Amino acid sequence: MGDVVVLGAGMHPWGKWGRSFVEYGAVAARAALADAGLEWGDVQYLAAGNTMRNGYPGYVSGATFAQALGWRGIPVSSSYAACASGAVAIDAARARIQSGQADVAIVVGADTAPQGFFGPLPGDRPQDPDWLRFHVLGATNPTYFGLYARRRMELYGATAKDFAAVKVKNSRHGLHNANARYRKEFTEDEIAESPVVADPLRLVDICATSDGAAALVIASAEFAARHQDTARHVRIAAVSTVTPTYPNTYLDMPDIATDSAVGAALPERSFRDSIAHAAYEEAGIGPDDLSCAEVYDLSTALELDWYENIGLCAPGEAESLLHSGATTLGGRIPVNPSGGLACFGEAIPAQAIAQVCELVTQLRGEAGERQVEGATTGLTINQGLFGHGSSVIVTR
Repeated sequence: MGDVVVLGAGMHPWGKWGRSFVEYGAVAARAALADAGLEWGDVQYLAAGNTMRNGYPGYVSGATFAQALGWRGIPVSSSYAACASGAVAIDAARARIQSGQADVAIVVGADTAPQGFFGPLPGDRPQDPDWLRFHVLGATNPTYFGLYARRRMELYGATAKDFAAVKVKNSRHGLHNANARYRKEFTEDEIAESPVVADPLRLVDICATSDGAAALVIASAEFAARHQDTARHVRIAAVSTVTPTYPNTYLDMPDIATDSAVGAALPERSFRDSIAHAAYEEAGIGPDDLSCAEVYDLSTALELDWYENIGLCAPGEAESLLHSGATTLGGRIPVNPSGGLACFGEAIPAQAIAQVCELVTQLRGEAGERQVEGATTGLTINQGLFGHGSSVIVTR
């Protein structure tokens, strides 16, 4: 299979803008096309991440964005994988190019999010684990984040100060990102003064819900070489969209019941470990080859878990890695140089795409004050609810 190159990256700034997700997606798509030096008429395929909270257009977002940009008869796809939706859309577009069915494609994700946390969609769905977790367990997303934080404290002795240090780092990074919603540098004292939401996590430990959009233009290496200076080319080296290995009980977000797993041997690695492992295998690299990473900091505590899941350190060593300065700009392996979800919030179909946009900017050397010096290889990672992997590796 031939190389697939990112020709363009574009975003609509994150925030609470009160407008349609379609508008945000069109803005991001046009920005990506301008960055690629192409027109909408050049695109041969559109892949989109779906949004479940914006009516029928959100369920058929591929066609929705194609209509907004101007019907041209090109093939489209619409994918939903919760927070991994953007990665699944990237994978669909990349496969189209690798199969020879298209030379150039665009990937778009956008969302208009509710106030507060993401709640259950309306209606009774007793067979739906997402519905059940709200109505049977009362387990909102912040509740899960708090449980993970408590687990980390119990296993490894993590403290609220460790979690606050993640927020301090990411807020410092996001200060220099024009697309970030929150551009304020926090102190540990300010974090300690914010209200508790899901003990031990405070309000600013948990990411917000946001409106926003991101888009990528990707192409075959041959098409890319004809249309853009190769000095700007960033290659997609791997996309991982793996699912858990049975039984899904080890270091993973639990299902409502796990009785059927009693007595079963645990898998070789946890689900979140396996997401990165599959990406590393495809790219033929390892954690030591990374220049930077964008990880899914739904909460400050979860960022520490991801350090271990992607192999930056052994289990229980994330706090030491953080406090050593290795994961801040200027350190050995900067994590979330964009500012992460701490500075953006969640715009579900867009966030896996936005992570790649940041790494493309870094590898091109175009990140300005948040630039990772000499960046050549980057990894994104997140997890879609109930078993969707999401990791993309990009290289120069």
